[in-house]
Amino acid sequence: MNISTFNHARHLILVSVFTVTAMFTTSCGEGESRLNIPGVDGPNVVLQNDDLLISMVFENIQLQGGLRYAIPKYDNSYIEVAPDLQSDGTLMSVSVSLDDIFGDEVDQLDPQSLPGGRALPGVSGGTLPAVAFSIPEWKNMAFYVGPQVFGIFVPTKLDIGVDNIITAAYKIGSTRMGNLSVVGPDSNGENSGFLLLLNVSRSNEKRLQRIAQNN
Repeated sequence: MNISTFNHARHLILVSVFTVTAMFTTSCGEGESRLNIPGVDGPNVVLQNDDLLISMVFENIQLQGGLRYAIPKYDNSYIEVAPDLQSDGTLMSVSVSLDDIFGDEVDQLDPQSLPGGRALPGVSGGTLPAVAFSIPEWKNMAFYVGPQVFGIFVPTKLDIGVDNIITAAYKIGSTRMGNLSVVGPDSNGENSGFLLLLNVSRSNEKRLQRIAQNN
């Protein structure tokens, strides 16, 4: 490949990346932006007492009833799905106990990458201790925990190109709490979704508590 052809190919790749990024990024006020996930309202994060609550609405999934599922290895945590009262979609609520995150049992989990084997974006080494499982409508969910980090991968269909991953800072108000990534399908056309990685250090726990009190 000569230099001219190489530069043209590089230009096309950069244009494609910037175009996809612009499609998924929305402004949230002066100096802020966040990823907009098609078909998903959220994720939204609050701290209630010692429970981290992550909620999201899937606009294109309709359920007739709701169920609560225990999270393996997280004795005090659960996932609940139910029809959303304010739309025709489905609400997923994830309640994660900080006692589970900081407990001894999660330290025994095997390191895992994204479902399908790709490296976790923004994580040195590309893996974190994790537990993976599936519930109806959501195959290959994963919960990650590491030193001062908690993460959740939620599978959903995203057409952003094979192996494309877009990551942006996740903010609550003006406070950065972690990273949010949208993940395109792998080479088998599977395992697209979004990954939320949160800083669960004690300092960020206090920030979340202040934000919750102000709201």
